[in-house]
Amino acid sequence: MRRSKATIPMAVLLLVALAVSILPGCTTTPVAPEGAKTIKLGLSVPFTGAAAEKGAPIGQGQLDAFKYINDELGGVEGYKIEPVWYDTNYDAAKATTIVKKLMDDGCAFFTVVSSKDMNASKEAANRAGFPGMVCFSSPSLTHPPQHIYAQLPDYGDDWGAFARYYLQSIWKGEGKPKMALMLLNNSTGYGVRDAARAAADDLGIEIVAIEEHTATTISETDALTRIKDKNPDVIFISSTPAPTAVILKNAHDLKMIPGITVACAHASFTKALIDLAGKDATQNVYGVYPTVNWGDNVPGMAKMMEYCDKRHSEYAGNNDYLIGWASSLINAETLRQAIKISGGDALAKGDAAAWELAEKNGFMNVKNYDVEGLHGPVDFSNPVDKRGSKSVKIFQIHDGQMVSQTGWVDAPNILYENYDWFGK
Repeated sequence: MRRSKATIPMAVLLLVALAVSILPGCTTTPVAPEGAKTIKLGLSVPFTGAAAEKGAPIGQGQLDAFKYINDELGGVEGYKIEPVWYDTNYDAAKATTIVKKLMDDGCAFFTVVSSKDMNASKEAANRAGFPGMVCFSSPSLTHPPQHIYAQLPDYGDDWGAFARYYLQSIWKGEGKPKMALMLLNNSTGYGVRDAARAAADDLGIEIVAIEEHTATTISETDALTRIKDKNPDVIFISSTPAPTAVILKNAHDLKMIPGITVACAHASFTKALIDLAGKDATQNVYGVYPTVNWGDNVPGMAKMMEYCDKRHSEYAGNNDYLIGWASSLINAETLRQAIKISGGDALAKGDAAAWELAEKNGFMNVKNYDVEGLHGPVDFSNPVDKRGSKSVKIFQIHDGQMVSQTGWVDAPNILYENYDWFGK
């Protein structure tokens, strides 16, 4: 029997669909027009796994911004950006494999979303001279300074900013306030631990308890009971949204809140936290965040919100999407600086020579770049301070809304590498 002419195209379509399903990509990835000159940039994102509530909105914000840059701005200096991305699953072993893959893929530089994933990636990247930027940073990533750059102030900066705010605007007692730390058991938590170790005594704060938890914790009642026995004035949490929600709900059940002041570093302080923990458990909780709030009247807000509403409306109001969008704008500015000095063809090779050019003529030439008002200006030119933005804001949750309590608060750079205990 003769085979129908329609059968072959259908088979081909099935094979194509199968191939697409196994490739490490996403249907929302911007694709450069055929024949256009492109430069590959790497993205390492926890789209799935224990930190997906943060990774997914950041990653989609990054990809949407690249589409905007390519489609509406015509790329960067005549070159389209080709994002090459992989899902880390918030798994350190996968992150280590991915950074090596991004080097092999010919990326000019790379961006990692989470501090945990960058902590796993940094050794291979620093050894090869492969420059990278991390959205959410911890002191261990940029101290001592090497080839890793931080988009924003780190979790230690969050703690320092809130500690000063607490002493000036909240604390009404005598003597030293007592603080307990609840920390995720990776660089997200350890950044706060290190900052408190470096500065608590000088600030006049007594750290009475340090409790660690995992990203998959389902109860922190025992840890909170131990903390309750210490009678702290304030609890500072540095974690991701899901475990922080567990902590807040447990603290509410134990009637520790309201009563004890609670604050969060920026990794967990986002809309996802309120969605997971609920209005009652998050009421009056403070948080440190390094961006403006969703909908604020700044130049870049309207375009970002337009793309979010059109392509990923489920993340409307989520500042993590904003951070992802802003990170791609910074990538584009880094690339622009490098192309102007080195030429795009040299960077497009994605080899060791291209990485050196991307860092020397790209990152280190980003000076006071205004990220369209979405967060503090970015400056990577200081060879010692590898943080881009160096300022944060203090927020407080009222009836499910994050309300600014301050303007921009400067976060001075702490030279952790000068302490003999750092990194041990």
